[in-house]
Amino acid sequence: MTRIPVEADWDSAPGVLEGARELELTPGQCDLPYWLEHVAGSMLRRLSDGTVTAAPPTEAVLRPGPLREALVDEFAFRTLAEDKATRALSFLVFHAPDRECLEFYTTQLVDEARHARAFRDHLLVAGMSDREADAAVARTAATSGAAVLDPLEEFGLAVLRDRQDFYGGVLVLTVLVEGILAPAAELSERKWKVLDPSAALVERGANMDEIRHLAVGSAIVRQYLMDRPEARSGLLDLVREGRRLWDELPMQDVLYRRESLFQEGLAEHGHLLGDHEIWPGRRLVDTGIEERMAAAERWSRETQDARLKYMLLDEAS
Repeated sequence: MTRIPVEADWDSAPGVLEGARELELTPGQCDLPYWLEHVAGSMLRRLSDGTVTAAPPTEAVLRPGPLREALVDEFAFRTLAEDKATRALSFLVFHAPDRECLEFYTTQLVDEARHARAFRDHLLVAGMSDREADAAVARTAATSGAAVLDPLEEFGLAVLRDRQDFYGGVLVLTVLVEGILAPAAELSERKWKVLDPSAALVERGANMDEIRHLAVGSAIVRQYLMDRPEARSGLLDLVREGRRLWDELPMQDVLYRRESLFQEGLAEHGHLLGDHEIWPGRRLVDTGIEERMAAAERWSRETQDARLKYMLLDEAS
């Protein structure tokens, strides 16, 4: 029997914080045969055959109230973000410089499309109709999507579509998209584990993929700079430009609203959580809005800095 790589194994894959900072993978290791055997053939098959399962949402999430609003707000946003990532990845596939990168980004494109479907489908699991789920995503597109995701998308498309810069596009995706959002997804997985185990499972599956995406994207940029050290200054400028943009976006406002709803839900349903810890030694029920947001921000910064150092771009940290 073929050994399942640790990053594709539901039972032993590292969490985002560990894997996104330390895992090393190359596009050659994560080519199309790898994806077909270990992602489609093992990781996803275990979901489809029921080997990996989770309990449905609790009544606290299924019925109207702040917890449900927080879940809908988050999963509609994630649906839209994954959809945009899928579309942007088509440019990385088109401009891939070799077969290994072509195959890897083809698989990542499929992964992101899967994620968009999984996040939207969970809105149905949480009791929404198709029409209600589509309406929630549309509202998100007109509000937090327009404020945060649209400017980020335009920045990425300026690099990928307009400049046709493959390595710059990989860097933007690795540092400014997954390097920022993956740690927040880790927090989400921990938050919903008791209140909505099936939501946490959706996050877990997406996070396992994102660890692989981060690791391979980092390896591509690192090898490129080892071969072309003269390109380093241009990529440093791109990271700094992207980080300035991110700092200007109202993502903290989006998260504050979401965490405020979640906090209201904790006040009402915190008894369901028992001693469940959000991180070692800290019960979720005892945390506050600012504490959770500060943790997500710290995790994002640490993950970005670790990956930038690996990519030989630590001056941008």
